[in-house]
Amino acid sequence: MAIMAAESGSHGIVQGRPFTVYDLEAMPDDGNRYELLDGMLLVTPAPGTKHQMVVVKLVTALELECPDDLAVLCAPFAVRPEVTVELQPDILVARDEDLTDANLPVAPFLVVEVLSPSTRLYDLNSKKAAYERLGVPSYWVIDPFVPRLTVFNLGGSGEYELVTKVTGPQAFEAEHPFPVRVVPAELLPRQRR
Repeated sequence: MAIMAAESGSHGIVQGRPFTVYDLEAMPDDGNRYELLDGMLLVTPAPGTKHQMVVVKLVTALELECPDDLAVLCAPFAVRPEVTVELQPDILVARDEDLTDANLPVAPFLVVEVLSPSTRLYDLNSKKAAYERLGVPSYWVIDPFVPRLTVFNLGGSGEYELVTKVTGPQAFEAEHPFPVRVVPAELLPRQRR
């Protein structure tokens, strides 16, 4: 759900202007994920079992291959490049030196979003466009219900180009941000495939 501030609200948020990262501090601790995209508030429910299993397995696989100067993090950790944008990718890879204790103020090298019924449209459209605009070199989307990995890399025009789609037991041999092998079917326990 996307919300734009309109008038003073019950949480003490000054409205009538785009939301900012400072408004996020007034959001309730209710299990939802609160993100900002160009001043619009995105509210999504907590992820489900398949989603979380994929995140855990992929973070583990990435961490095993990650060079020492890079870091692999999972949500909730914010990419906050400006005051009206704060996104919490399911997984990100960034330079260790770019991270602060609170967030990542620059574009990461890799963003991974795992699709959920409630986030599918945002992940495939609005968030993809935002990551492209921020200059995130690689954007991966995982559909745990198929299972399928779709990989986009920034092209010379600054727009995402489809690199590959791999499904089930097919392997993707990533080169960026570092070499790693990803098999979508292996991201879920056998009984959940």
